[in-house]
Amino acid sequence: MREYHVSPVLTYQQPGLEEMKINPLKTNSNPRDIAVRILLFSTIWLILSGGDLSSWWIGIPAILFAVIVSIALIPPVSLVWFEVPAFIGFFLIRSLAGGTDVAWRALHPRMPIAPDLVVYPLHIPPGLPQVFMTNTVNLLPGTLIAELNPGFLKVHVLDKHQNAMIELQSVEQRVARLFGIPLQFDNKKP
Repeated sequence: MREYHVSPVLTYQQPGLEEMKINPLKTNSNPRDIAVRILLFSTIWLILSGGDLSSWWIGIPAILFAVIVSIALIPPVSLVWFEVPAFIGFFLIRSLAGGTDVAWRALHPRMPIAPDLVVYPLHIPPGLPQVFMTNTVNLLPGTLIAELNPGFLKVHVLDKHQNAMIELQSVEQRVARLFGIPLQFDNKKP
């Protein structure tokens, strides 16, 4: 009779990057990180349920499940908490300005757009900070990440005459400050 052993370790290999192993049974999370996640997911549940106390009978198991999954999939991250309000303000101002610009272009009779793909060399380390930057750029009006590669982004922009590189550099600097990490300038070429 054959014995089978099922390992909880998940292995993931992306071309150009080193192999990642995820083991949900072994985690480096500390009690503070777990408490922050419980507080975060509890707040989200409270908002989604509209404060209805009768919803907690399903909310507590959902929160615990979300905490377990987040610990298994997202390693502990250190944020510079006093940078969070500054980042939110930066994001809201950029979103409003970008949304206004996109609306103006769409409603203008000549529709002044000159789409282009720009290559932006990344100076932020791989992992969650790069993913966060990519998602931030995707949420800003007028930009869309077409390709994420180790070391660079290909970004679709609405107007090649505007300097998208300055905007992307500004986002990258804000994300680096938010995560408290230095930018790595090593002259990467895509």
